[in-house]
Amino acid sequence: MPTPYDRLVTRLKHAHALGTVADLLGWDEQVNLPPDSADARAAQHAVMAETQHAAATAPEIGRLLSELERDSATLTADQLVTVRHARRDYDRATKLPTEFVAEKAAHSSHAYHAWADAKKHSDFAAYAPFLEKHLALARREAELLGWGDRPYDYAIDRHDPGLSAAQITALFTELKRGLVPLVRDIRASKVQAATNLFQGFPVESQRVFLREVTERLGFNYRRGRIDVSLHPFCSGTGADIRMTTRFDADNPLDSLFSSIHETGHGMYEQGLPLAHLGTALGQSVGMAVHESQSRLWENQVARSRVFWKFFEPKFRALFPAQLAAVSSDALYLAVNAVEPTLIRVDADEVHYNLHILLRFELEQKLFSGVLAVRDLPAAWNALCTELLGQTPANDREGVLQDVHWSSGGFGYFPSYCLGNMIAAQLWDTTRRTLSGLEDDFARGDFSRLLGWLRDQIHTHGRRYETMELVRRVTGAELSPNHLLAYLRERYGGLYLT
Repeated sequence: MPTPYDRLVTRLKHAHALGTVADLLGWDEQVNLPPDSADARAAQHAVMAETQHAAATAPEIGRLLSELERDSATLTADQLVTVRHARRDYDRATKLPTEFVAEKAAHSSHAYHAWADAKKHSDFAAYAPFLEKHLALARREAELLGWGDRPYDYAIDRHDPGLSAAQITALFTELKRGLVPLVRDIRASKVQAATNLFQGFPVESQRVFLREVTERLGFNYRRGRIDVSLHPFCSGTGADIRMTTRFDADNPLDSLFSSIHETGHGMYEQGLPLAHLGTALGQSVGMAVHESQSRLWENQVARSRVFWKFFEPKFRALFPAQLAAVSSDALYLAVNAVEPTLIRVDADEVHYNLHILLRFELEQKLFSGVLAVRDLPAAWNALCTELLGQTPANDREGVLQDVHWSSGGFGYFPSYCLGNMIAAQLWDTTRRTLSGLEDDFARGDFSRLLGWLRDQIHTHGRRYETMELVRRVTGAELSPNHLLAYLRERYGGLYLT
């Protein structure tokens, strides 16, 4: 006869499976959905949200949790982790009315299509009502869950449990103090990367190259795939990962690095214990750790000399005419080009975090009521000018560039910068721990790094929150100093010598 714990896990896995169906609907919406089918998809999202919510809030889960909590002395350490997180998730879910959950799901679908159309026509005014409703729904959700006086902290906690705006502000302030002078020095450098090296790179050959790269890094294509969407993303679980990228014949590095970024997300999900899928032991810590996995592979690994020592001959073999006049040094400098850009996903490592500081500041103002949605484009442009020294010419290259707000994903953007910090701190640790790691990369062998990440990060699921996990793995509190040191080492060596 199944034990109470076994019955709880069965319930959790059932609710999780329904959530993965909803994820597949979302993936299909951005990859395959016919343009006039958006309304039907919104209705499907609402139904799936209602169904998943009903499963996640079933009274039997509450009864099982209470029974297990009374008998907690009989549970193993792993079981206690599952019960603790299941209680947190259950208590939150039961405070949200089913009607609210369905309304939010349907609105996210409508808002995505409104955003895509508004971006196409650079028309923020057309999208503003959808964003206003997202903001109202986010505040209402925070209030329903007892965070009414701290709605933005709740938005952050949804993505990175245990973190707050105050903690992030302290880290970002310290980062900015060291980052701004570095940006200034590199901008003043006489060394400039050529930005016109890439013209006419056939998309099919780009597909071949990125497939080889991502497969060699360790992505399992028997449990995943990569397609094309307006904005690159990764969704799904370790049993079925769906990644997307986008292609530009005159910018092959865009598809390559966006694919490597999403591969980092995908390999994290594939490294979570499959047997525990649907419970806390088979789920990621949060988005900051998730972004650390993608950013480490995208930047510390894929922008390194040793990575290109292995892959450059393969790149040249696929594009011999396009790269005939491009030297290895020019190619490597182009891979690590530093120049301000208005578009976050195109930003180099040195400028990238300034894009996140911009979004973090604006989100706080939106939630505090200091900034109205209708005034967001002007505020965006002003802060962009201040931080990046450039002003968007239109909404498409400004406030409408990111997909995140179209789904109500407030509080997600800080995870990118936190992920960069964690990635740099992990990179320091791996270089001390795994001798000869870069020699591995030069041979095209990335298995030791992936194995280390699996042992140190992936295998734990949600056992530890972000700050504790960083402390356990690296032996130190999270600090921006590792990221600043890494940026000075890599980009100082290229631009400041």
